[in-house]
Amino acid sequence: MPFEPSSKVQDLQSRLVAFMDEHIYPNEKRFIEEAEALGPWKVYPTIEELKPKARAAGLWNLFLPESDHGAGLTNLEYAPLCEIMGRSFLAPEVFNCSAPDTGNMEVLARYGTREQQDRWLKPLLAGEIRSCFAMTEPQVASSDATNIESSIVRSGEEYVINGHKWYTTNATDPRCEIAIFMGKTDPQNANSHKQQSMILVPMNTAGVKVIRPLPVFGFYGVPDRASEVLFKNVRVPVSSMLLGEGRGFEIAQGRLGPGRIHHCMRQIGLAERALEEMCRRSLSRVAFGQPVAHQGVTVERVAESRIMIEQARLLTLQAAHRMDTVGNKVARTEIAMIKVAVPNMAAKVIDWAIQVHGGGGTSNDFVLARAYAMSRVLRLADGPDEVHRNQIGKLELRKYQ
Repeated sequence: MPFEPSSKVQDLQSRLVAFMDEHIYPNEKRFIEEAEALGPWKVYPTIEELKPKARAAGLWNLFLPESDHGAGLTNLEYAPLCEIMGRSFLAPEVFNCSAPDTGNMEVLARYGTREQQDRWLKPLLAGEIRSCFAMTEPQVASSDATNIESSIVRSGEEYVINGHKWYTTNATDPRCEIAIFMGKTDPQNANSHKQQSMILVPMNTAGVKVIRPLPVFGFYGVPDRASEVLFKNVRVPVSSMLLGEGRGFEIAQGRLGPGRIHHCMRQIGLAERALEEMCRRSLSRVAFGQPVAHQGVTVERVAESRIMIEQARLLTLQAAHRMDTVGNKVARTEIAMIKVAVPNMAAKVIDWAIQVHGGGGTSNDFVLARAYAMSRVLRLADGPDEVHRNQIGKLELRKYQ
């Protein structure tokens, strides 16, 4: 597997780092203050001011592979760029590379009709609107997606949609105009993986009600805009169906592979930043007559952090390479492995960084508390650790049967 970035990627890296230094890091404090003051129902001005600058700099839609709308990068090429963006909660949306929009754009690009792409993909690619993904439900264990109870019933030239969703990221954002909704069109199908479908639901459709924002460890808006949404007798045209009835799991697998690896790439960047903060803080604070950095336990944790980050990065690059060369389905073991390994690694590194910062590390004065919240929630998002471990174990045992 080649590790050296191409000249194209190296150029994008240097431009991205320069943009981060000039526009992202200096505006982080303002961004967080806006999020805390305005809450999850509002647009944060910092984002809207910086997005045109990122687009003008040619740092826009970098996540899209083989596309006229993005940089046309492979997963392996995108990895170091996504890692840089992951260092800040402000950055991904500024570059139009944030979840769940990236996954939804990829779904529309891969599976959407020309009409669906013209109506929804184009404004998403332009950063004019945002989107959400309505899959998880409060009444069932959604880690097993066959449990999902929401219904999509055809009635003439319309589908009638009913369901109660939560952790529907972005739904409280006033720019969120479209949801990709997962529900059952054929609940009696003997094949439980053919019962589900995905359908496009405009958020201003009658019967769609955003009930409330959901805090992530007490944080609203950043690191996530998790939301609870009710869909009651929502009617949309039959042309809103994605790919066809019963193909929801097929779409989900196409969507979640890139989504999972993007999360992991960003987590590596966040862990790198936490390690930097750990080192700087430990060198500047004196306890018991010497810098905290000189305490044996700190030296050990710095070393372990470096080892763990490098391991996670190499595993993620290998997964990206496999996705590029053999496809997401064949690379499912590697994708599952990074989804377990990387958030756990990041949470550990961030936890050690918090420890070095003392009580201040748990406050909102530093990036660490939000970083820990994000890393912890990613052990659940896009499938909990247990599901991925179960898949990895079964695939490994299958080699010997």
